[in-house]
Amino acid sequence: MDTHDLKKLAADFLAGEMPAEQFLQHVGGGGIADLGHTQLDLDRHRRCGFPEVVFAEGKTTAAIEKIFHTLVERGVNVLATRMSAEQAAELEPAFPGGRYNPCGRTFRIPVAGSADEPRHSGKVVIVTAGTSDLPVAEEARETVLWSGAQVSTVQDAGVAGPHRLTASLPMLRDADAIIVLAGMEGALPSVVGGHVACPVIAVPTSVGYGASFGGIAALLGMLNSCASNVTVVNIDAGFKGGYLAALIARNMAEAREKRCET
Repeated sequence: MDTHDLKKLAADFLAGEMPAEQFLQHVGGGGIADLGHTQLDLDRHRRCGFPEVVFAEGKTTAAIEKIFHTLVERGVNVLATRMSAEQAAELEPAFPGGRYNPCGRTFRIPVAGSADEPRHSGKVVIVTAGTSDLPVAEEARETVLWSGAQVSTVQDAGVAGPHRLTASLPMLRDADAIIVLAGMEGALPSVVGGHVACPVIAVPTSVGYGASFGGIAALLGMLNSCASNVTVVNIDAGFKGGYLAALIARNMAEAREKRCET
């Protein structure tokens, strides 16, 4: 936790806007919350840049609700991935401020005045090869929004119509990090990478006919990209792509701010 975070926590505590227990939890690093079924890492934000994220698939709604309450009570912005519509419907009454994205299968709970709220945004652009990639792209977009970064989306810009990418090049060249999602042969990240000077995070999707092998063909194509600024995450891993892009964007924004201060 840096000086800015400590000053904000102290100001909130002295103004009576934060209970003493919550103040001590933040200053002390938070540690682990033993919820029985879950050992919730409350120190993740300090160590890794962002708080722990909930993987909802396979969890009971009762377990998720307990995790959410614990995070919200500690002023942590909540993000859950791979959440079903049925899980969301059961959780929404308990968390009216929550936002469920049925396409991306994410659930976010913004906490006003959160100590984890990022001060530096940065810019991320998401590019999809086709509209079939949208569910994975939405998972990435929601992750970036949760991080506090600015995010823009360029949709349906696959290599079958490369001219569609041209109009978006000024936006791409202004980004701190770009997430590119594609199925089929997975060629789009290489094309984007050849136009920009920032990291390109390639996300292969399980979109395509039989020989695409559920995204393996796209994964291999991206891993063999001839564009040197392209790196690759797992198949349909929108969250991982969004998280990495958000870290890069935040660090770039912090660096710009420090240069301005000096």
